[in-house]
Amino acid sequence: MASLSALVGPPTGAACPPGQCQFGDDWQTAKLLERTQQTHDTFLLTWGLADEGRALGLSTCACILAKIDNTADPASPIVRPYTPVSTNAMIGKFQLVIKVYPGGAMTQYMASMDIGAPLHFKHIDKNVKMQYPFGKENITMLVGGTGITPMIQAIHAILGTAGDTTKVTLIFGNKEQKDILCKELLDKWASDFGDRLRVVHVLSNADDDASWEGAKGFINRKIIEDNCVPTASNYVVVCGPPPMYSALCGPREKPEEISGLLKDMGYSADQVYKF
Repeated sequence: MASLSALVGPPTGAACPPGQCQFGDDWQTAKLLERTQQTHDTFLLTWGLADEGRALGLSTCACILAKIDNTADPASPIVRPYTPVSTNAMIGKFQLVIKVYPGGAMTQYMASMDIGAPLHFKHIDKNVKMQYPFGKENITMLVGGTGITPMIQAIHAILGTAGDTTKVTLIFGNKEQKDILCKELLDKWASDFGDRLRVVHVLSNADDDASWEGAKGFINRKIIEDNCVPTASNYVVVCGPPPMYSALCGPREKPEEISGLLKDMGYSADQVYKF
């Protein structure tokens, strides 16, 4: 089985402005071309676009929406956001990394659908997040679980664009070693770009894991201060599950407000972006 770093490739700067995505406000289909299993519950899915001669055209950073029917409630389809790990350098296709959850209707469906089968996608204005170029000297990414995929998109652009000198510290929280999404890819990028990308893994359920030599517990003040530049020159991006926002920066739904650990550390709302 090919590694994720071999399948995704090196960081690639192929950012484009909003408004060029092949998916728009209406649902369109893309066919599943390939599915490769990366870990016990992680897959890389490759989808074919309707226009095989063009890239997806998704801006950095932005996501797309996927939809499947809801058999329990036909009037309420299941819709989930996903951020591709591929870039606009890929023509006629795009790639998603998914983590399959036991009760996750969408990921269970994606993991078992037939090759060649279609899935509905669309892209709307609110799917566009902070846009590249970010214009920051130092960026710290505080990430949990599947929140890593938008960060991969951002790191693609930062490290893959000639002339960009931004330095990134990625602090990535997961439960156990087996849960670390895209670990091999991230660690390879950190090795290849050691002067500009630092990856720190933090595991919350590793007390009994004798093989784990990294940080344990949750992302905290000491981990941030030990690995990041001083507050005044640091821009922080937070992406993860709701409890992470509550603990670190305050509700995602209130981007203009800052609370939690980052406020205690002296960060202001204009230094923090909540994905």
